[in-house]
Amino acid sequence: MINRQATVQNNLFGPGTGQLVSAAVSAALVGFAGSVAIVLEAARAVGATAEQAATWVIVLCLGIGVASVWLSYQHRQPIITAWSTPGAALIAVSATGIGMPNAVGAFIVAALLMMLTAMIKPLGQLINRIPKTIAAAMLAGILLPFCLRVVLSVQDMPSQVFLLIVVFFALQLWRANLAVPITLLLGVGLAIVGGFIPSDCCGLRISPPQWVAPEFQLQTVVGLALPFYIVTMASQNLAGIAVMKADGYEAPAAAIFGFTGFLSLLTAPFGGHSVCLSSITAAICTGTSCHPEQAQRWRAGIFYGICYFIFAIFAEAAVEILFAIPKPLITTVVGLALLGPLVGSIKVALAGDGRANQAAIVTFVVAASGVSLYGINAAPWSLVAGLGLVGLQRVATRVLG
Repeated sequence: MINRQATVQNNLFGPGTGQLVSAAVSAALVGFAGSVAIVLEAARAVGATAEQAATWVIVLCLGIGVASVWLSYQHRQPIITAWSTPGAALIAVSATGIGMPNAVGAFIVAALLMMLTAMIKPLGQLINRIPKTIAAAMLAGILLPFCLRVVLSVQDMPSQVFLLIVVFFALQLWRANLAVPITLLLGVGLAIVGGFIPSDCCGLRISPPQWVAPEFQLQTVVGLALPFYIVTMASQNLAGIAVMKADGYEAPAAAIFGFTGFLSLLTAPFGGHSVCLSSITAAICTGTSCHPEQAQRWRAGIFYGICYFIFAIFAEAAVEILFAIPKPLITTVVGLALLGPLVGSIKVALAGDGRANQAAIVTFVVAASGVSLYGINAAPWSLVAGLGLVGLQRVATRVLG
């Protein structure tokens, strides 16, 4: 864990500032550009207008900025927050047609559950007891349809989609962390060349925030809020804590979950689906590549948060551009961006023994099927199927030896 004897640099602009700023800017750019298209897919799925989608992204950027700056300063650790990318993927797959009011209601319930996790320790422990293979299999099933859409998009715009695919995998071999942002920029370029983005598009402005009155339905709570909370906890928060621990930090889990849950509650009526820990880009700011001295890296969290305040200024223009891009191009970018998380989830899902793998495959198949029973989508049913099979296997082992 972090060496308490190390001298903490309280001056934000102390030694090594340039290195810290570089790491923070890299993490912020990769996090934003690499997944903003996925957030917009979620916004489209619930019927958000362009103005509502812009507000959605703006409030998330502001929430991430506030969380990263305050938590990093308060705890003198690089606490890097983000929006829930797996959660956005879940919304895009499972929430089609429910409407913004119901979606906002689900976001509020998920935020309250996050705050309860901070206050009631056994709740967090209960989520942590879900087998990692099952949680990963559910996530893999949620992500698979996005990746399949890349193949289907080839039918609609063959040359453009094929170019995006080639560039993406070429960049994967050279600079993997830049593959998604550059592919996204290429997609924007193709849309401009194709005349899909109007010349008067994308002025620098921030429109009045679009507030949405929430609605609460039991089916939406069970079908969206609960799996959203589980996916965010397992894939973002708990994974983010693990990243911090790996780099020697004793992460203040309760404080993080409580504060990000509160910010999620504030942003939910404006469409913000979740502010949570980063599980991917966080490593850029928590490791030795950020700064050789562990006690100095908290400053990267401040600079990272400032980046998101800047992103909030340009978010409306970015959303306007992305909304104008033809569906096959944006679908391709989203699917390619989720290939890495899909591969990682499948690896974790199949990391157990034969019986564990069987339960994971069942979970994966149900989640990927898109089945809806009693108005409840596939994600919670996949958990029921996977955990039910795990329970049955354990009972059989005890009875039959």
